[in-house]
Amino acid sequence: MDLAFSPEDEAFRLEVRDFFQNRYPKDILDKLQRGQTLQKDDHVRSEKALNDQGWVAVNWPVEYGGTGWTVTQKYIFDEELQRAGAPSVVPMGLLYVAPVIYTFGSEEQKKRFLPDILSSDVFWAQGYSEPEAGSDLASLRTKAELEGDHYIVNGTKIWTSQAHYADWIFCLVRTDDSGKPQEGITFLCMDMQTPGIRVEPIITIDGGHHLNQVVFEDVRVPVENRIGEAGMGWTYAKYLLTHERTSYAHVARKKMDIARLRNLARTIDASGGTLAEDPLFMGKVVEAEVQLASLEMTALRALSSLSAGDAPGNESSVLKIMATEQAQNITELFLELGGYYSAQFIADRSRPDWNSNTGIPDFCAPSTAAYFFNRAQTIYGGSTEVQKNVIAKQVLQI
Repeated sequence: MDLAFSPEDEAFRLEVRDFFQNRYPKDILDKLQRGQTLQKDDHVRSEKALNDQGWVAVNWPVEYGGTGWTVTQKYIFDEELQRAGAPSVVPMGLLYVAPVIYTFGSEEQKKRFLPDILSSDVFWAQGYSEPEAGSDLASLRTKAELEGDHYIVNGTKIWTSQAHYADWIFCLVRTDDSGKPQEGITFLCMDMQTPGIRVEPIITIDGGHHLNQVVFEDVRVPVENRIGEAGMGWTYAKYLLTHERTSYAHVARKKMDIARLRNLARTIDASGGTLAEDPLFMGKVVEAEVQLASLEMTALRALSSLSAGDAPGNESSVLKIMATEQAQNITELFLELGGYYSAQFIADRSRPDWNSNTGIPDFCAPSTAAYFFNRAQTIYGGSTEVQKNVIAKQVLQI
């Protein structure tokens, strides 16, 4: 790969940087800088600001509102977004369900759903995992029985990110028990206001409300809300998950985190000097930098396949493992940097004053929250163990 940037690419970088410096909502950047949890309105305003620029659907085909950017431009945009400290788009609509809809959906479904996803007027959630079907997703039990022109849905989904904000949810449901488990799964979209849908909050150990349990009791879903063919949901889900697993890298943000680790290490006392002079700690930082360089090359290869018009393949499992383990490694270094200050109580992260304890370095509470939250990264989206099986069977063919 040629990693040199052309004059046109550098001009594009300056355009993106100027947008985040001068036209992007500053209060959202301030909240994230304080380690606060963003609310629905924050995410919507962020995405609408991007959409006003025509920059919210980076990987969509141009005919549906995508940017038409090159791989290099996508990479530069992601770098500048992360350098500015801005949030990535909420993935459930723009990154997950939209590619399934514009690839497998009918023309009527594309016209119905894609404009509202593009404009961030409709918030989506993903209904995959269940209390007894996580990484072994094919064992899901949420059932949809066909009655006339509706499916009647009963069951439970869990670990459902942002379901408390969602207007719609896309779900994998079982419509047939007669064959292999994978062959009886269907992809349904449901309006969250439909009678029989109940959202129960799950407050996680990091102090935030990201996750929920969603219960379906005799929920009537029109057949027209089914994407593609009945029984083909497993195929569509695998397509979706390859897109999900290429969205984890966040290389630029990790570079900034490591640079911040180095700077903070100069301020933390250690035996005989500062942590910046501690060879054991700094050796871990250097190792993280080496791992990050490898992750960056892997992410660029994944982006190259997307620019060629291909869906990312099973190699995205490699990227998912590398990115999530690296994220955990970096948060562990911040935890080590904070020492006993990292044990600060985690309060309600939606409050502006959540990190206001005096006498404790500002980075400690957000770093501890990030550490706890990132423990889940190697589980959600397909656990590391499952990804290794995919690599062994589909990539290495062993």
